[in-house]
Formats: sequence, C-alpha cells, structure tokens
Amino acid sequence: MSTSVASFPRTFDKTIAKPAAVSWTIWAGVLGVTSSSFGGTWDVAWHRSIGRDSFLTPAHLFIYACGVIAAVVCGYLILYTTFGHNARLKAESVSVLGFRAPLGAFIAAWGGIAMLTSAPFDNWWHAAYGLDVKIISPPHTLLILGIRGVGVGILFLILAAMNREAQTSTESSTYKTLQRLFLYLGGLMVMGQMFFLQEKTWDIFLHSASAYIAMGIGMPIVFAVIARSSQNRWACTIIAAIYMAWAIAAILILPLVPASPKLGPVFFPITHLVPAKFPLLLILPALALDLLWNRLRTWKPWQIAAVSGVVFIAVLFVFEWPFASFLMSKASENRFFGTIYFDYNSPANGPDRLREWLAPTYGATLVKGLIEASAFASISTWFGFKFGNWMRGIQR
Repeated sequence: MSTSVASFPRTFDKTIAKPAAVSWTIWAGVLGVTSSSFGGTWDVAWHRSIGRDSFLTPAHLFIYACGVIAAVVCGYLILYTTFGHNARLKAESVSVLGFRAPLGAFIAAWGGIAMLTSAPFDNWWHAAYGLDVKIISPPHTLLILGIRGVGVGILFLILAAMNREAQTSTESSTYKTLQRLFLYLGGLMVMGQMFFLQEKTWDIFLHSASAYIAMGIGMPIVFAVIARSSQNRWACTIIAAIYMAWAIAAILILPLVPASPKLGPVFFPITHLVPAKFPLLLILPALALDLLWNRLRTWKPWQIAAVSGVVFIAVLFVFEWPFASFLMSKASENRFFGTIYFDYNSPANGPDRLREWLAPTYGATLVKGLIEASAFASISTWFGFKFGNWMRGIQR
C-alpha cells in the first residue's frame, strides 16, 4: 500500500487549504457516529427488555445507518478528491493505493464497510448458534471495530480541519465549531469505551478491585488522547460530562417506551424498555486530571503520566466506592438512579435482584488491586499522551 501519511506538515498553504466553513462531510460523519451511539444505547435496552427477537430492529437500523453514512459520504469524498479538480481538497489529502482523500476519510470508509460486512455475518451467527447475547463474538468484534473505525476516521477529519484553521486563528467561529464537534465525539468515544467495560463495572462489581483495574486500563488513554489533541484545558471534564448526561438521559427516557419480552425464560415482568445502569462518576476523576494537567505543563510526559494514574484511580475510588454502596441501597430505588430496573431474565435469587456485591475485595487484596490499577492507569495515560501528541500534527 502506497501512502503519504508517515508525517504531517506543521505548516500549510493557507491560500489553497483554508475552507470557508465546516465541511458538510464532517457534519454527515458526526451524524453517523451519533446514530450508532443512539442505536447502541437503544440496543442495550432492547436486549434487556425484549431480547434478540429479530435482526431488523429499530436499534440495529440506527447502528448500521452509521456504516451506510460513513461508506457513502467518505467513499464520495475519496472519489471526488481523486478524480476531481479541487486544488484545496488535493492539498488536504494523502495518497492510498492511488486514491486521494484526507486520512480520516479512508479510515471511516473502511469502518463503514466493516460494519456493513458484519450485518449478514451477525444474522447468520445467531441463526447458527442461537439467540443468546454475547458482546464478544466474531461478528460483534467486526462490527465494533467498524464503529471504532468510523469514529476515529471522523475525529481525524475534524482534527485535520481544526489544525489547519488554528494556523490562522484559534478564535474563529470555524475553529470553535470544529473543537466543539471534536469534544462531542470524544464524549461518544467515552461512551463506547464504557460499553466495553460494562461487564466489569456493573454496579454489583464496584466493590471489587477488578472494576478499578479495568477502568485504569481502559479510560485514561481516552482522556489523554482527547485532551492532548483537542488542546482544550477542560477536555476531560467536558467529554465525561457528555457521557454522563447521555447515560442519565437514557435512564429517564427509555422506560417511557412500552416493551415486553419476546424470549424466555422471563424471571422479571417487563412492560417498558430497560436502560443500562447508572453511569460511573467519571466526571470527578476527569476534572482532577484537567486540574492536574493544567498545573504540570512543564513536567515531562512520563512524570505527568505516573502521577495521573495514581490521581485517576484515587479520585475514582474515593467517590465511586461509597456511591456504589448508595446504589445498592433502598435510597437509590427511583427513576433517576434506575436501580428499580432489571433484565427480564434476571432471577429472583441473583445478585442483581438481591442487590448483593459480586466477588467483593477488601483489605490487603483491595490495596494490591488499587496499586495495580494505578500502574495500568499511568501506562494508559502515557500511551494516550504519545498518540494525542502525534494527532496534533495531522493536517491532511
């Protein structure tokens, strides 16, 4: 494969490359990623309350709409840039296998094609092996990689435009709009990351060291990447707030939609959609990271990463541990916190229905686990810094 993406120039021909406003292709890409996030949230509720009754559910249509939008829009952008005569687009592009387009367009187009390829594969998989829901299966893995590809590709499209605009002004309305879109997609990326971690961070696991180890591995890298590449002082707080607002909105809205199980066995009667669990209090460690990174700008990246891992886990643990106890109590049994909602196949003697901790850890075992979580969080932050710094140079 021939490509010129090995390096990205820090300067650009502004007379050729400066766009008039945010491109419609970026707006379409953001719409596609939003569609997949909305569909994913709906799909979780669908499986918790109805089960996998068919492939063409409304939730699935919203998810795969993302693949269609990415494949069509980015495919068009690739063909138009390659065979058209727009000097600005050609100046903003890289070459891959003889085709020209921004790097993000190639990544997002691949992601869209991967998503659409996974659709018949997933339908066949369930027909062959049953309707039980597994997050990690070959078709789901392909679908998730495709969704991530689309998300990263659109992020790159936005970031390239934002970096080019920054050479002229970081106070222009175009730059500010691009930065807001970038942070919005960063919030959706946090949601996607938490989707992967939900099996380890269900409320009944939050008194287990494994939940904090999983968070230490999976979350600081996202915060570091978005903070470094967006160059916003409060990036972590903003994207964590988007994640929490979206999750809480789902808890308040989805139960208003009538639904009933179509698969058995039914251990808990359902009359409406059942949302996912209350979100983790990520906004607090996110705020701590923003404050820390704003003060330690002169430190070396590995030093900041080492401190950040400890701070992230410490703040998360200090607030989430007692809050998890609250979620297990009668006081949280209301529509806002959502602990009154259970899967239709949740047995009466299961830990979720009984509101009991699953595999809790205390004492020396917990301390050891938190130290391990802090180490993973530091490593995760360091990788996030490295990738985020590289992304700051993207202009094509």
